[in-house]
Amino acid sequence: MKRFYILIALFCFALSAQAQFGVGGGGPTTTGRISGTIIDSLTKKPMDYASVGLYRSGGKSPITGVVTDEKGNFKLDNIKPGVYKLAISFIGYPTKYIDQVTTTPSKPDAKLGQVLLAPSSHALKEVSVVGQAALIENKIDKIVYNAEKDLTAAGGNATDVLQKVPLVAVDLNGNVSIRGDQNVRVLINGKPSGATSASLSDVLKTIPADQIKSIEVVTSPSAKYDAEGSAGILNIITKQKNVSGISGSISGGVGTRQNNGNANINYNHNRFSLSANAGGNATWPQTSLTSSDQNFNYSDPTKHYEQTSTGTSRVKRHGVIGSVSAGYDFNAYNNLRTSIRLNQGGFDPHSLSTTNQTYYFDHTKDQSYTSDGRGHNSFGGFDWNIDYTHKFKKEGHELDLSAQWSHSKIVTDYTNLYSAVFDSLENNINGKNNEYTIQADYTLPVSKLLKLEAGGKNIIRRIKSISDYFVPDGNGGFVFSDPNSNRYNYNQTVWAGYTVLTFSLPKGYSIMTGARLENTDIHGEPINSAQNLSPFDQNYNTFIPSLTFQKALTPTQTIKLSYSKRITRPSLQFLNPFVNRSNITAQTVGNPDLAPEISQTVELGYNTFIKSSVINLSAYYKHTSGLIEGIVENLPPNGDQNATLTTYQNIGVNNSYGASFFGSVTPFKILTIRGQINAYTYKPTAIDQFTHQQTQTNTYVQYNAFLSAQLTLPNNFIAEAFAVENSARRTIQGSNPSFSIMGFGFKKQFMQKKLALGINAIEPFNTYKNFNTDIKTPTFTQSSKFAFPFRSFGVTFSYSFGKLSFSNPQQQKKGINNDDMKQGDQGAGGSPTGGR
Repeated sequence: MKRFYILIALFCFALSAQAQFGVGGGGPTTTGRISGTIIDSLTKKPMDYASVGLYRSGGKSPITGVVTDEKGNFKLDNIKPGVYKLAISFIGYPTKYIDQVTTTPSKPDAKLGQVLLAPSSHALKEVSVVGQAALIENKIDKIVYNAEKDLTAAGGNATDVLQKVPLVAVDLNGNVSIRGDQNVRVLINGKPSGATSASLSDVLKTIPADQIKSIEVVTSPSAKYDAEGSAGILNIITKQKNVSGISGSISGGVGTRQNNGNANINYNHNRFSLSANAGGNATWPQTSLTSSDQNFNYSDPTKHYEQTSTGTSRVKRHGVIGSVSAGYDFNAYNNLRTSIRLNQGGFDPHSLSTTNQTYYFDHTKDQSYTSDGRGHNSFGGFDWNIDYTHKFKKEGHELDLSAQWSHSKIVTDYTNLYSAVFDSLENNINGKNNEYTIQADYTLPVSKLLKLEAGGKNIIRRIKSISDYFVPDGNGGFVFSDPNSNRYNYNQTVWAGYTVLTFSLPKGYSIMTGARLENTDIHGEPINSAQNLSPFDQNYNTFIPSLTFQKALTPTQTIKLSYSKRITRPSLQFLNPFVNRSNITAQTVGNPDLAPEISQTVELGYNTFIKSSVINLSAYYKHTSGLIEGIVENLPPNGDQNATLTTYQNIGVNNSYGASFFGSVTPFKILTIRGQINAYTYKPTAIDQFTHQQTQTNTYVQYNAFLSAQLTLPNNFIAEAFAVENSARRTIQGSNPSFSIMGFGFKKQFMQKKLALGINAIEPFNTYKNFNTDIKTPTFTQSSKFAFPFRSFGVTFSYSFGKLSFSNPQQQKKGINNDDMKQGDQGAGGSPTGGR
């Protein structure tokens, strides 16, 4: 901790010694404009989204900047009289400089007319798919999926979009994985969200697809990123834009499965920017079909027992998300930005089932009962952050200071009424999560060959969960049950510091090496009157090295070799030793002695592009120790009733070999085909304690794949089709469901592409999609089937208005990025789905 304070003190000293808060005073107050049109020198066509940066003549730090509109035009407003330099850049083109652009009080406007930009014949720093729709970009440190170019996602939500992102898979419940690993950190605009820590899968279903601009996939994060998330990082970028003047957009859709709406408005005047966004969705009630078959096989044949269930589950969802962001550039060296993001959502499940129990040793005991379960689930909160950036005179030399407060709340109320066998019950769960973060990042280009990055961070989490349990009082009502109720206080504090060095060497070589040290301190207090629970503590240090070698083989080919180490912290319910008996036949319990998972990955990647076609190949090896999985065991029979207990354990290690491919090709000018496949092995080696419970002992190959085709027709008509396939996911005791989906979309653009109308269809040939889960232990087997209504048809629209003169992308701020905590946990306390 002392070292962190020393680091902050050094940053503050550097700021006070070198910061130049002003860039000069006095002088003329008349302002003018610099404008022009960027034209491709070969095709003679205007270039949209080219970046135009403004510098003082001879200066190295940008003053401001814009990107061109769809006609190649740019305008730099509010320019004081002086002598300037313009830097014009675009992917695949060398930066063009125009120096000595002069404005005076008598002639404040400089009209440059047409500016020709020639394509590059040298190596590029990044490769992008630049066909009819730039859907996928392959950058040095990440893969970018430009969701706003995907017309089939219109009218859906974030889960629908993630299903088509390279290397990413999403199961039926909204659990996200990269290359089959669910230990993924999901960020929104580069920052964590308190809502996702409460219930990630539910929050993703509340984000309208129309609100998403792009999704970034980082598979091998450097030491600069938090160590948590063995699979990598997903960053969802929403459509918040800094523009000159006022602009905005509205979009939405109506369908047979869900309805969506989204609106953006943006304002920029001088050095002040303001943007606001609001969106939401609501599903129609959807009824799924459920069935399960459980067999309890004890060594004593008089205990053999089978239970089969069939039923329905009906649910409807709603969600609203909004945000407001404001920023002010004091000058070319100092910027302050703040934003607040609000979210609110919920769903109301209603399940009906009939269960038959068969006793092989005595059929006179056979019986059946019905279950009626009703629930109300809500979640919401906010994320507020403030970011300050100071740029020094040397280009690329900067200091970033950030702070964030995330608050989330989740409420789960449900009632299960049984006709026989079990007592009916009520359960009310209230969880609150407050997360406070401070962060400092420093970047120094030491020379053309070396760049230094360093920083420090502190994350404080304070979580409280209350689970009140009620049982029948004998008079038709319910009474509070103290032995079954639970209070849980969970505190986690993480301190971290990192250093990263990047070497740009001759002949196309580059090296990035870094180290990160994290200290994790945990204190948990489970409280229950009947269970003998004690407070628990954990404190551990984690050293995280990273190393990447990259070589540009040719101007269009790059090869990269990387090593990364990641951890997955067990949190909240994974550690809670309280035995949850809300589902009496399938009980769960956490383990306060759980250690974090440690994964180490070595990856070799190759990418190339030929004109508008892109190919990316990679092979990797991942070693995971302390693998965390739920272990299912039979509980001793309670009379004639049988039950299972699932406990989270560090079950052993897993060595995985994998390979991935994705590419895009344009065989004809009007047709673009994109596809990706990722395959990897799963072969866990359980420690001696769990070998007798391991039933899956083979080497299993798991995969996920995606294929799409887009056809651009005359008169601004666009058609697209896609298909997704994910194999079943294995554990040492069974498998989770496989997943597949296909869809079609059609769109017509009007008013110079400002207005678009479309239709789409998801799974038009199948009313239901079936999802099967299997569990097998030496004494227990369970097979469950879930049929979800996936078929849907919808109509979508979008309309943009106002100026679209965007701010220089270089002005984007780093902000806070909390990449930690294991996915699948409900951070605010309690599962969002209660009962059986």
